[in-house]
Amino acid sequence: MEKIDQVTAAVLEKIDSQGFRQEGAYNLRYNGYSLCHGNTEHITIKRKEDKQGIDVYISGETKGEQVHIPVVVAVSGMTDEVYNDFYVEEGAQVTIIAGCGIHNSGCNDSRHDGIHTFHVGKNANVRYEEKHYGEGEGTGARILNPVTKIIMEENAVFTLDTAQIRGVDSTKRETEVTMGADAKLFVTERLLTHDKQSAVSNMDIYLNGTGSSAQIVSRSVARGESRQVFHPRAIGNALCHAHIQCDSIIMDEAKVCSIPEIDAQHVDAAIIHEAAIGRINNEQLIKLNTFGLSEEAAEAVIIENFLN
Repeated sequence: MEKIDQVTAAVLEKIDSQGFRQEGAYNLRYNGYSLCHGNTEHITIKRKEDKQGIDVYISGETKGEQVHIPVVVAVSGMTDEVYNDFYVEEGAQVTIIAGCGIHNSGCNDSRHDGIHTFHVGKNANVRYEEKHYGEGEGTGARILNPVTKIIMEENAVFTLDTAQIRGVDSTKRETEVTMGADAKLFVTERLLTHDKQSAVSNMDIYLNGTGSSAQIVSRSVARGESRQVFHPRAIGNALCHAHIQCDSIIMDEAKVCSIPEIDAQHVDAAIIHEAAIGRINNEQLIKLNTFGLSEEAAEAVIIENFLN
């Protein structure tokens, strides 16, 4: 068992909601290499031989197991690019908990690009959680550019839950999902930006199979002089159902651009989109003030509940 230092342990607490432990199926990537990993009877993790990253094989016998694959970058000036592939067999039920935390105490930019591809078999059910977080007293930027590709076979279910907690100076998220017949996709995206941070999220959902359905919910809070751009796109190529909802709270001098796009390529494609951007409700602030909360504390309560 590898010893984990205090900085790494503190970052892991932020990005792994279930609590990272060196047991079961896991892989901890630290400063560009695999620090430690473990397998189970039904889940096997292998390091790639041709490039940085891992292949995760999840058998159809997997029922209710978890896979923990956090990444910690604690070196200023590092650019870490990693390719992870997940092969989920027919009928498997699994939760994959990822996330990346950058601790930058220097003057150079630190960056992590995680390219994840999921091959989801028939009747499989996958929940994928990913949290991003940045910290450190250095002036160097903390940059995260995730790419997520999901290929879903017939009757597969995929739940994608992503969150950017705070401290990430720049992020560009690219998500692409291809759905087979009767496949079901649930996406929840939560984002907090502050100071002069920037965040872009592009999402393409291809509903190719008859009876496929997708629900995409994006919630964000922009503070300071931060900038946010959301562009979720649902393309209906068969009899399908999709709903896109983007809600944002804008504060201070921030800017938010929301571009939900729906594209029906089939007469039986039913797709809906909604988008709303606005300030914190003054009535909510006043009500919390009457309970003795300061304006700052009241704002924090409202933001936390909105994002959660």
